[in-house]
Amino acid sequence: MYKILLVEDDSKIAGILVNYLTRYGYEVFEVKELDQVFAEFQEIKPDLVLLDINLPYYDGFHWCRLIRTVSKVPIIFISARTDEMNQVMAIEYGGDDYLTKPFHLEVVLAKIKSVLRRVYGEYADISSFHQQIKEMDGLTLYTEKAMIEYQDNQITLTQNELKLLSCLLRQYDTIVSREDLLEALWNDDSFVDDNTLTVNVTRVRKKLEDIRVKHAITTSRGKGYRLKVVQGEEKCG
Repeated sequence: MYKILLVEDDSKIAGILVNYLTRYGYEVFEVKELDQVFAEFQEIKPDLVLLDINLPYYDGFHWCRLIRTVSKVPIIFISARTDEMNQVMAIEYGGDDYLTKPFHLEVVLAKIKSVLRRVYGEYADISSFHQQIKEMDGLTLYTEKAMIEYQDNQITLTQNELKLLSCLLRQYDTIVSREDLLEALWNDDSFVDDNTLTVNVTRVRKKLEDIRVKHAITTSRGKGYRLKVVQGEEKCG
């Protein structure tokens, strides 16, 4: 499940977006304290930000610049400003797309899906992953370093191992289909089949065991794989 951070001061618009996107399987976090946008971003670690420009305290451009100091997470601006200059500024400050109000919810959804595919899905390559630390139950993935860490134990990952773990962590504690994982591994230079996925999952399991994370990846027969740290399984040597 992808996490979306919504920064919108119009409570009616925010409520509509939260309800609509939740229906389509997104986990939406609405920022309530609009002077604490950056702090909430760092706490939630979203996969995408929907960011209004006209905000109290500081405008959306300010928050975009702050976010870009620590993350390449995709940002879609939403604004009633329809002039070209604001759209150019949004892109120059690091935005990935721009939606003008009033908007159709179907267009919002389509743009979100498009950006997520480009950054995390079938159009992504390893260099386009946002360089953000992912942490779940003490298991920390550093995408830029291609490294996984657990309780001060660290190990480096191959490109395919990084892609698999990134995909599994984004949908932590839920079953990720084999099709989605195959899609994450696919690139133009090599053919990836079902056996390739099985081999890579085995390698990731071994890497996790090497840092004392046992039985974290479970197989759901005919469906896919699930990642969850089982507390108490690690052994100190």
